[in-house]
Amino acid sequence: MPAAETDVILGDLGVLLLECGTSVTDVRGSLEQVSRRAAPETTLEFAILPEMVMVSRPGAASATTTVIGKGGALTFRQSARASRLVRDLEMGAVPLASAPERMAAIRATPRRMPGLQSVIGCGLLSVSLAVLFRCPWWAAIVALVVGLLVGGLMMLMMRVRAAAAVAPFVSAFASTLLVGVVANAWDLGPVPLFAVCAPVAILVPGALITNALLELTSTDIVTGASRLMYGLIMLAFMAAGLYSGAYLTGLRVDSASAALVGEAVHLSNESAGWEALPPLWTAWFAVVVLAIGIGLAFGSGFRLTVVCIVVMTGTYAVLALFSPLVGSVVATGMAAAVLFVAARILERVTLAVPATVSFQPAFLLLVPGTIGLVSLASFDAQALASAPMMFLSLCIGTKVGALLADLARITRSTVFLRWTKPARMGEL
Repeated sequence: MPAAETDVILGDLGVLLLECGTSVTDVRGSLEQVSRRAAPETTLEFAILPEMVMVSRPGAASATTTVIGKGGALTFRQSARASRLVRDLEMGAVPLASAPERMAAIRATPRRMPGLQSVIGCGLLSVSLAVLFRCPWWAAIVALVVGLLVGGLMMLMMRVRAAAAVAPFVSAFASTLLVGVVANAWDLGPVPLFAVCAPVAILVPGALITNALLELTSTDIVTGASRLMYGLIMLAFMAAGLYSGAYLTGLRVDSASAALVGEAVHLSNESAGWEALPPLWTAWFAVVVLAIGIGLAFGSGFRLTVVCIVVMTGTYAVLALFSPLVGSVVATGMAAAVLFVAARILERVTLAVPATVSFQPAFLLLVPGTIGLVSLASFDAQALASAPMMFLSLCIGTKVGALLADLARITRSTVFLRWTKPARMGEL
């Protein structure tokens, strides 16, 4: 294969991984492994930016090949297929020359009724977070309705480039305005924190900021700093929307409501009917609904949604077990480490579920971004100080999990001793 064609294919592969939401550090590592397999006699260097990949050959007279991103983010289903393609290329299972055809097929993967799925997913995500954080039943119903409306508003705004830039502010403002109007009309008094934040949780850039911290710790300073600033600006826009809506409606937030998963189990009240708190056992059901909502909102497909349910249930179990023992901040890091190792085991044993796809949905349950938004919205100095600690804990936990997975060198042969035939991606 000509050198120029090889460079273009590798650059396009890197752009595909960026569209999956992969950090630039991981993209560079994947491209280096693929290049060593596809062109072992050639030394290639890669420079990765959030929407651009540059491929160069040290000592060669040829110009640097630059490939720029082709569009928006991929669905979870497309991301799974992209990760599988990279694994096949790293293992030498398929030639590099076949990659362009498979990448085109990945980008062309159909999604039935994406708008309707996204709106329903936003509604399910909103109501499940409200129940998970034990808001009263009336707040859960309001969160469901407002989540559906916010999902529809997002779909409309994302169609216009200029409107997409202010979507976080407008969505947070509309959500708070609707909740405030309902609270005033029914004279409900102080509103639980997640009755306001749950409908816009899907917009919170938790994964973006965590990726930024991972990149900064891996010396990808330019990309990490730019992602971090963008994520913080999004949080600021959303906080401004919350403040504006609360000011116009006179909305008051209940300072005693839960802001962390570990705090929800300690809530109680003596109210009945719609003002009663959901029983503790409903949290497990809420996690399942949350996983289904994420699957619909991000286009997982049936099989990946089942994986998402298993992953998020396990994540919640770790948080529920360790939060009372070591605190929410440390428990978040522990959950991230355990989950990352489990995701790598699942990936290397079956080859059917890439680690990036099984790990990513847990970001919304670990809610680092939502914690930041909650902290800004509550104006609580202690909560505001805990937000960066949550991010750092998640970042450290992910790094430790990656280290443990690499040290263990988990492979199909060492885990199952070749007892089972590896599963294929199939129709994920």
